Amino acid sequence: MGYFAEKVWSICNDKKTQVVLFSSTAISLYGFDQGMMSLINTNKDYLSRMQISAESPLVGVIVAIYYLGCTVGAVFFSWLSDLLGRKRGIFFCLATASLGNLIMFVSGMGYTRGALAVMMLGRIVMGLGVGGIDAVIPVYSSELSQSEARGKALAQEFQMNIFGLNMAFAINLGVTIALGKSSQWAWRIPIIVMQAYPILLFAFIERLPESPRWCIFNGLDDAAREACEDISPGEGERHLKELKKIHEQESDESVSYVNMITPSHPQFHPTIITIMVQICQALTGYGAVSVYGPQIFELLGFASRPAEYLTMSNYISYLVLMTGAWLLIDAVGRRSLMLWGSSVLTSCFLLLALFGGLAMHAEDLDIPNLAVAVPGIVALFTATGAFGIGWLATVWLAPTEIVPTTARAQMAAISVIVWGVANFAITLLTPLMFNNLKYWLFLVFAASNAVAGLWTWAYLPETGGRSFEENQRFFEDAAKEGTWRVGKVEGGEYLRMPYPNSEEDVGERAPLLSRVRDQL
Repeated sequence: MGYFAEKVWSICNDKKTQVVLFSSTAISLYGFDQGMMSLINTNKDYLSRMQISAESPLVGVIVAIYYLGCTVGAVFFSWLSDLLGRKRGIFFCLATASLGNLIMFVSGMGYTRGALAVMMLGRIVMGLGVGGIDAVIPVYSSELSQSEARGKALAQEFQMNIFGLNMAFAINLGVTIALGKSSQWAWRIPIIVMQAYPILLFAFIERLPESPRWCIFNGLDDAAREACEDISPGEGERHLKELKKIHEQESDESVSYVNMITPSHPQFHPTIITIMVQICQALTGYGAVSVYGPQIFELLGFASRPAEYLTMSNYISYLVLMTGAWLLIDAVGRRSLMLWGSSVLTSCFLLLALFGGLAMHAEDLDIPNLAVAVPGIVALFTATGAFGIGWLATVWLAPTEIVPTTARAQMAAISVIVWGVANFAITLLTPLMFNNLKYWLFLVFAASNAVAGLWTWAYLPETGGRSFEENQRFFEDAAKEGTWRVGKVEGGEYLRMPYPNSEEDVGERAPLLSRVRDQL
């Protein structure tokens, strides 16, 4: 028992472990918001104080406007993290998210006039902070972890995202059951609980190392050496030399936002891929499904409270199945998971359209409710797992694997911008489509998933198992071939992951945090 306790203590005090745990906890803020808003949207006191009805389009606007804040926050805090450092950038992201959360908490407290405007302001400010976190954290963790296990690390971070969703919805459901849907504290408590995240992260951020890549890029060699030694005691000097060599190779590759959207520039192709994978993730429709889960179960014929219990069960399943993502992402590749996920999601949404239609006409067709509700539950749970494994973490790897260090912060910001705008549109339109299309909405999602799958099959190269330099060769050869079709570049070599026989590290495969993944 003493050896086990000593081992746990050693792992928890390891800087590599601390970086993974910190990044994972920060990423979970986005999931917390999804779980938090799911039941707030149906709270009677909340709707009354905002002076809107449950069917009002403003319900969707309040949810969706958060994503617009995310897009602005991604750009601003990516710039700030380039200027001040990754750690300081993350600190200000957390502070902004915390402020937005407090504004949401006090909206309508003792007044109703102007409550809606205050709530929207809080949503935007919180979005600024969370958007910054979603842009800066993947860059920070990837700059400390360029190895053959980088996909696993990011998938583990996003599993914590789902933990945040579960935590928020469980708290929300618990206080709703205890206090009722007419209590203001049934929606205020889940909001203020989120403060635990920034408070906890504020307490530990100073213990983390700064990104040595950022230090080198800004000429802070002593700070870079200290960070490398902090991360890998006894091997810091070797890692510093490797990182400086990579920096020298990339020092003449300064990239601006204008370069990224200039068709003749080498970074235009990677930029389009980064944009499209985020659009395709939004096309899966699962961002809306996670926010409006209880309404979907009600569409399948369940009453309000059973629908909420089923939503909680679905989120727990989501958390467990995300284990499959970090077990598979570096074994079978990003592209394979996304294609598999899109196929399963398309099939599940087609089944949900069928079961939803049968549930709504069950009495006319003399069909027992459970005969269609139970298969509908299975289809929705399966869709949840397919999204988590295939699409949740994979799309966020693109900015860290296909662009040089000098452009990663900008590309991560572009990724969050597209994610924010796309999810703003989806979450804004979903309640309107629910009210007008009913179960036909699932056919829309089935079609959009098919589109996402087709684009992925045609244009997304497999970046897993390859160094940054190797991934760059795909874009160079695509330019020479005059095509972006993956199957026509290098004889289709980038349709699948390479499986080298040698364990020799090349370029950015050199691990900084690789051992921690074997411990977690």
